[in-house]
Amino acid sequence: MPVLSELDDIVSAIRLAHERATPLRIRGAGSKDFYGGLLAGEVLDVSGYRGIIAHEPTELYITARCGTPLAEIEAVLAEQGQMLAFEPPHFGGATLGGCIAAGLAGPRRQQAGAVRDFVLGVKLVDGTGQVLDFGGQVMKNVAGYDVSRLIAGSLGTLGVIAEATLKVLPRPVAETTLVFACDADESIRRLNEWGGQPLPVSASFWHDGQLSLRLSGARAAVEAATRKLGAAAQPDAENFWLSIREQSHPAFASPLLWRVAVPSTASCLGLDGLRAIEWGGALRWYAGEPTAIRDAAARLGGHAVLYRAPESLRCLEGAFAPLSPALLALHRRLKRAFDPKGILNPGRLYAEF
Repeated sequence: MPVLSELDDIVSAIRLAHERATPLRIRGAGSKDFYGGLLAGEVLDVSGYRGIIAHEPTELYITARCGTPLAEIEAVLAEQGQMLAFEPPHFGGATLGGCIAAGLAGPRRQQAGAVRDFVLGVKLVDGTGQVLDFGGQVMKNVAGYDVSRLIAGSLGTLGVIAEATLKVLPRPVAETTLVFACDADESIRRLNEWGGQPLPVSASFWHDGQLSLRLSGARAAVEAATRKLGAAAQPDAENFWLSIREQSHPAFASPLLWRVAVPSTASCLGLDGLRAIEWGGALRWYAGEPTAIRDAAARLGGHAVLYRAPESLRCLEGAFAPLSPALLALHRRLKRAFDPKGILNPGRLYAEF
């Protein structure tokens, strides 16, 4: 199938696939092909449907088409001193549609929030080829069930995100990164202690005995926090946090990588293979055996995602933690409502749909 550059072409392709019950694999830049479950179906390449539709700096929002590269969006925002506050990874060439569909946020998620917290509205093409509009351009336009946020992280299983409006924020006036030498348990203790104080912490990252803490905000607040914490500054901090966002840092080098979400106060899992700690202690990265890591995460009230692994293992183990029967039934009902014949990214989120 050729690269599609018009909304009508996307609609026609999905309608035809719906009529023929042909599975489709939605693709932008392909930067998240490693993430999630099975890659199946005829490729529906929407990378040609691109371009920024609207940017209102004073209203703090930007609207763009799904194939628009994140780099292009961020360049436009930078001209106005603004940013995508959740710091989405690019992985070489991510697009807006793939960014929202995957729902992956970078180090600033600790302070700013998740991708779904910034999605104000979406234009969605569902599994029948119907064009649906949800949300708006400002938060006050959102009423009833917020479907726009539901789409974030759905990995294209509910529809093609043709266009999206995101809330943007001003870039911080001042920023510095401090470095502390400590083990994993001590880093968790410190992060939770600092989390209860009025400190402008925007990111944290522990790896191999070193804890990096980024402070962002008003210059006076950053300088006061720096004096209070009394630690050395991180050299080349901008590139350091870029390596965390893009996961080019050595902590992410394992070919079998688990993304473990637990309460920030939870102790270490008691397993070998701890690679890094992020988001104030709430996100842990592990390399290790599936059953042990998933069981340990569940005991602490969290869950584990098989983030990076060979596709055969992701399909065997399931990339995401198994759903309870009630949640699985809810997911299936949503899938049937948006994609009655199950043609969009089948198996990408869960094998059951």
